Amino acid sequence: MSHQFSNLTVFIAMRYAWGSGVMSYVSKLALAGLVLSITVLVLVISIVNGFDRELRERVLALIPHISVSTAQGIPADHSLSLSDLAPESGLESLAPYIQSTGLVAANGNIQGIEMTGIEAASYARISRVGDYLRAGTLARLEEQNFTMIIGAKLARQLDVGIGDDLILMLPNTQISVAGAVPRQRRFEVIDIFTSQSQLDGTGVFVSMHSAQLLLRMRGKIHGFQGRLTDLFATYDARQFLLRAMATERVAVRSWISTHGNLYQAVAVQKVTMFILFSFLVAVAAFNLISGLMMMVEQRKSDIAVLKSMGADNTSLLKVFCCLGLLLGGGGTLLGLGLGVSLALFLPWLYAQLAGGFGLDLMSQYFISYLPVDVQIGDLLTVGGISMVLTLLASIYPALQATRLLPSRILANE
Repeated sequence: MSHQFSNLTVFIAMRYAWGSGVMSYVSKLALAGLVLSITVLVLVISIVNGFDRELRERVLALIPHISVSTAQGIPADHSLSLSDLAPESGLESLAPYIQSTGLVAANGNIQGIEMTGIEAASYARISRVGDYLRAGTLARLEEQNFTMIIGAKLARQLDVGIGDDLILMLPNTQISVAGAVPRQRRFEVIDIFTSQSQLDGTGVFVSMHSAQLLLRMRGKIHGFQGRLTDLFATYDARQFLLRAMATERVAVRSWISTHGNLYQAVAVQKVTMFILFSFLVAVAAFNLISGLMMMVEQRKSDIAVLKSMGADNTSLLKVFCCLGLLLGGGGTLLGLGLGVSLALFLPWLYAQLAGGFGLDLMSQYFISYLPVDVQIGDLLTVGGISMVLTLLASIYPALQATRLLPSRILANE
């Protein structure tokens, strides 16, 4: 009889879980809490994953990972080259550069910028900025002097487009009959890049030759920028560059000094959010205890009958643990499905709201849109934690069901 009853365990658990009556609504209320908790956890983790992905694949793909420079400048024909990049250097590629802060002015608007003089071919190996150009390639900079490529946000702020002119002013002063005046030059905008990152608002690229002419550094560069084979292999690359430039007084700076705190903050935030919202899932899972306890109380006559028919304590434990897993599994699947759906829908909703109401809620972040990255591993982890907590929450009500005495219950019926 006990063996036959064990075959009915799932059927009885399903009957109790979805049966009609007041107690079933208590279970469904607990189930709703579990669904909501898992939905919020999936949504939050997916957004944090999105920021982590964009920081790695967009921001750190646009900026050089490491740079070595000197304020006085070094000869442009310095012996450091790609042929020197041994595997132990940690460097994948190098590119010479000239860099200066300044101002650009057009149509009565003035904005601060960071100008970078580049060689198109070598710079394309250390940055993906060329992938986000609207009209051409970085090589167009070298077709004519005093042309530039600017970011989309900067173009909007200056109200300029491709083919328009603007004035570039640098802090390096020159003496004239009127006294010290900033060094300035008219440049033509030949392309615009749209990376949807902070670079769109400050980045300006010119050819190496134009930068040398403007800063009077003919035959010189500020240094080299490089791309790492491993984002975290900064120490090896730093030591290599210091040895290679031993004859110069140089400064080496990596992405960790500019974006390291941001990367660490995103990583810490993911762990923190996961732990905090896991507690919320735990609370929702253990809310099932009250629902299951009330269900045990409601079904005590059924339990007494089952016991009198030969059901043992193990079979009753299986029924109520199975009942808890059915409720928890249903809530987990609904929560995961709803969380993934909202996560995939949220970027579109944000874009519509931002465009419709002119909002710029992401202006304080390193990207201008809401990123989302739903990872299967996180979903499996959340689902596994939820099911374990649900099983643990089912044990106590199941034990209470086994302690009921059929003779006392049936005597009062």
